[in-house]
Amino acid sequence: MSKFPGVGTTIFTVMSKMASDYGAINLSQGFPDFDGAPELMERLSWHISHGHNQYAPLAGVPELKQQIARKVHDLYGAEVAPDGEVAVTPGATEALYCAITACVRPGDEVIVFDPAYDTYAPCVSLNGGISRHIPMSYPDFAIDWQRVGETINDRTRLIILNSPHNPSGAVWSDEDIRELRRVIEGKDILLVSDEVYEHITFDGRDHLSLLRYPDLAERAFCISSFGKTLHVTGWRIGYCVAPAELMREFLKIHQFINFSTNTPMQYALADYLGEYFSKCLELSDFYLTKRNLFNKLLRKTRFNFIPSQGTYFQLADFSALSDEPDTRFAEQLTKEHKVAVIPVSVFYQEPPDQRIVRFCFAKHDETLERAAQRLASID
Repeated sequence: MSKFPGVGTTIFTVMSKMASDYGAINLSQGFPDFDGAPELMERLSWHISHGHNQYAPLAGVPELKQQIARKVHDLYGAEVAPDGEVAVTPGATEALYCAITACVRPGDEVIVFDPAYDTYAPCVSLNGGISRHIPMSYPDFAIDWQRVGETINDRTRLIILNSPHNPSGAVWSDEDIRELRRVIEGKDILLVSDEVYEHITFDGRDHLSLLRYPDLAERAFCISSFGKTLHVTGWRIGYCVAPAELMREFLKIHQFINFSTNTPMQYALADYLGEYFSKCLELSDFYLTKRNLFNKLLRKTRFNFIPSQGTYFQLADFSALSDEPDTRFAEQLTKEHKVAVIPVSVFYQEPPDQRIVRFCFAKHDETLERAAQRLASID
């Protein structure tokens, strides 16, 4: 008997396969069609040829953990111990699973904001927990904090947060931080903060990592991804920062899933961050240029949209083009017009009556221009 009778293959796998099968431009799954920095590739090659090919320590190689701690200090003013409060994982998804598993016991309730990245609720279910889904408002994708307060009860164990937000591109404000503090004050509630797009915010917005706020950081697992930051999603290297007490529980889970993370890649990342950390700070400008180009191109189509606040995703309403559900529209768009997208309804427990798809604009300009030409031809 299936433990997940209602769960199938993820939408990212489905749409990427469909893009391949039909020769479509893949703006669905969130990966660049360009490579990481040559300097990073050179460091990987060097470490592979100089003997760094055996198991890494459980929590990660010391050099990379030190660079992560330095980054957290320089960006967010937080002092974290490389040994005891930092763990490197094979991708942010594994870190999310470890953090959720470390917190959630049978019967515990977890608050999730829809549209939600599709790994959250299954991880909760696998641990016997119950996800309480709270829809974000449309079209600004703001959190209804009054409803959050009304949903919290004695069984609430965890709140899963995500900013910059996938799939909407929304970015948290100071008001969100104040409201989060208010609703959890005096309560034994932990936080998992998915911050994998931390370096991609637009139009003067700052990324408000929970690591900026000692009172929130002391109850939080903060998770990020080198794949998103350095254009190497296939390397599958993420990390988690958490207080020592929480990190001990995290590592208990991690040791029985992968134990350790790719060794030469960790050394390469440590070297690269040590010399080129400032390039991470250029990422927002890099993707802002791509967002603006893609938005300009989309305006020549019949899609309606509000420019993304962060991430490398852009949502668009296709109501002027079709009355079909978004899943059906995405399928038709891929097969007939050769552009693959993600239907946003799959990120909801109870999909609203909306017709929205998600585009990934982490692509060469030429790729975006070719895709836009195809989208503009739809009548």
